[in-house]
Amino acid sequence: MADAARSNLPPLALHVPEPKFRPGDTVDFADVEIPAAGSARRPDTTEDPRGFSELVYTMVRVLDEDNRAVGPWDPKLSPDTLRRMLRHMALVRAFDERMFRAQRQGKTSFYMKSLGEEAVAVPQAYALDADDMCFPSYRQQGLLIARGCPLVDMMNQIYSNRGDKLQGKQLPIMYSEKRFGFFSISGNLTTQYPQAVGWAMASASKGDTRIAATWCGEGSTAEGDFHSALTFATVYRAPVIFNVVNNQWAISSFSGFAGAEATTFAARAIGYGIAGLRVDGNDALAVYAATQWAAERARTNAGPTLIEHFTYRAEGHSTSDDPTQYRSAGEPTAWPLGDPIRRLKDHLIAICEWDEERHAAMDREVADEVKAAQKEAEKNGILGHGLHQPLDTLFDGVFEEMPWHLREQQAQMLAEEAESGRPWDRK
Repeated sequence: MADAARSNLPPLALHVPEPKFRPGDTVDFADVEIPAAGSARRPDTTEDPRGFSELVYTMVRVLDEDNRAVGPWDPKLSPDTLRRMLRHMALVRAFDERMFRAQRQGKTSFYMKSLGEEAVAVPQAYALDADDMCFPSYRQQGLLIARGCPLVDMMNQIYSNRGDKLQGKQLPIMYSEKRFGFFSISGNLTTQYPQAVGWAMASASKGDTRIAATWCGEGSTAEGDFHSALTFATVYRAPVIFNVVNNQWAISSFSGFAGAEATTFAARAIGYGIAGLRVDGNDALAVYAATQWAAERARTNAGPTLIEHFTYRAEGHSTSDDPTQYRSAGEPTAWPLGDPIRRLKDHLIAICEWDEERHAAMDREVADEVKAAQKEAEKNGILGHGLHQPLDTLFDGVFEEMPWHLREQQAQMLAEEAESGRPWDRK
């Protein structure tokens, strides 16, 4: 009887997301909805998030088509601050380009550029306090650069050389910098989210004033750690900012596989009852303003905020990736939100605080700075030219006090090295 009753129903089917453009396709982003700059309202930082849920579906934008800062989210930064921000963004791009070439030259095994995403991390470093704790993913090198981390130290880590403070125990670009409030990067996706919430809860428990901020890509929102972190943050109103960098691609999987076809990533905030913002991720002023707003909210015990940065990954996922195999070559140049560095440059020119000549000179200056840092770092060695750390340090940093079984293994390793007659810790 049941089979007969269902005879008129169509068979069940699954929807498999498919990107709109594949290699060889002509790109047309006309269906990407881009609201006018200045059109999103700016609620008070103490407002109940149920009162501004529309902000997860629109986009906070400050820079308009005439390169002017407009609307209630304009942070009204001084020209000097904007110029410093622009320089740090240009420095990130120059650093990325030189380290990318270093990988192609065999000087390191791996690198990840943030081309097209420089307006995410750098303005956020400016909006946060210097002692706020950052729990990044692997494309937020701009945080370190904007906070003043020496480029040589970053390069030493990439090369895993004698100057590497992590003793070669982390993959290249997985920095750890306590001096600059930069938590250790993990290759395991989104583990930093619950860590950030735990740190923020500890800060609140101690009556501190420091907050936490964490980042992940849009694909990582499908990980369980993402949802566990938001649950804890919701329940305890942890002083934390969740950043979802929606750059449209998680390696070769487009954002639809993480749910982008159904709703925005900022909309995940609604289900958890926390504040949510969707921001033009290529607008440095909008990113700064949203982060400043979320930081004030966290610091005044109004709860966490989830910010979706709508941007585009202009190059491959990493040096191990070839984006021409899965997406149209025309996508990066057709992206309707433009280039973040050019947009900030054009804004400064529009307000008569910059010009093309000074910008070209700045580009040369940062390129020379990166080149000089690379020469200094390579004095400590490069990856692939033998071990740069004493072999017996292999077991260091795992436990506060090395347990007996690791001491035995360390002794056995060193004995085998001595018997071989070939020192493994060659410099």
